[in-house]
Amino acid sequence: MEIREAAAADWDAIWPFMRRIVVAGETFSWERDLDEQRARERWFPATPWRTVVAVEEGRVLGTAISGPNREGPGAHVATASFMVDADAGGRGVGRALGRHVLGRAEADGFRAMQFNAVVETNTRAVELWKSLGMEIVATLPEAFHHPARGYVGLHVMYRRF
Repeated sequence: MEIREAAAADWDAIWPFMRRIVVAGETFSWERDLDEQRARERWFPATPWRTVVAVEEGRVLGTAISGPNREGPGAHVATASFMVDADAGGRGVGRALGRHVLGRAEADGFRAMQFNAVVETNTRAVELWKSLGMEIVATLPEAFHHPARGYVGLHVMYRRF
């Protein structure tokens, strides 16, 4: 599996699985009716943000964005978001993207990584991030409205480099 910078041409492969994730409303804090243009703008933000894709045999299996969590005095802490095609689940795509993004952030001089909103019911993601050295530093009770489980918590996860 190759992790590389995303190109504009990758969007046609990203959008179908991104749309399914957003519409499901179980793991992402985006409007469930988000249109394609707005999604693309969010996923391909301007520099210093980076968008990457995980590719195997020419197929995009997942994607991530990363950049500074805040501006100015908070710009030394990175943040990231990830989406993996459900059809590629269980193949290590999230882990490969996570390792890449964490390594790139450290190499770019960030002092830490902070995930602002990891849905507590997304236990696969929570365990993955923990295995990559992230820790839960806070849980915001009932901060996410899950379509099936109602109001659940959002974890803030953090790792110092």
